[in-house]
Amino acid sequence: MARKDFGAKPLTYPQPVYIIATFNEDGSADAMNAAWGGISETNELMFCLSAGHKTVKNFGRTGAFTVSMADAAHVAACDYVGLASGNTVSDKLERAGLTFTKSDRVDAPVINELAVCVECKVKSYNPETCILLGEIVNVSVDESAMTDGRVDVAKVRPISFDPFNNAYHVLGEKVGNAFSDGKQFQ
Repeated sequence: MARKDFGAKPLTYPQPVYIIATFNEDGSADAMNAAWGGISETNELMFCLSAGHKTVKNFGRTGAFTVSMADAAHVAACDYVGLASGNTVSDKLERAGLTFTKSDRVDAPVINELAVCVECKVKSYNPETCILLGEIVNVSVDESAMTDGRVDVAKVRPISFDPFNNAYHVLGEKVGNAFSDGKQFQ
């Protein structure tokens, strides 16, 4: 098999599309699109966010943020909140057609249209490395994205970022059973 080198770049699959939301000083909501992040501990998320983002300034003030999973039904809105800067566009969510409810657990907005939301408190942020660590306080899922009391990925339809082609792809096809299929090799 022939291989092509792409060099030292952040090119991996999958890269979930996270929408990180915070409150502005005036109580309005801000959100940004982020792909460089994920689970770093049992109750912790990690993201790489540069200090210039309005979202970073906001969680520095409030000590909290939410992380929603972008989905296929709202791909244009989720892309838009990554294109527009909260430093210059104060009504990004409204322009994108997104609404929010204040979290009961942290000082941050829950985006109503996105089914899966992780509510977090800021554990630490290092502006030199751009690393944000958030303590997971709660995960909430809209009941419309559930079947028989369980989250249904086919209803959530989360999207993934394809960094090789600057594209979004929907996730959802089941191809196996975790902690089970590999037992044939034991």
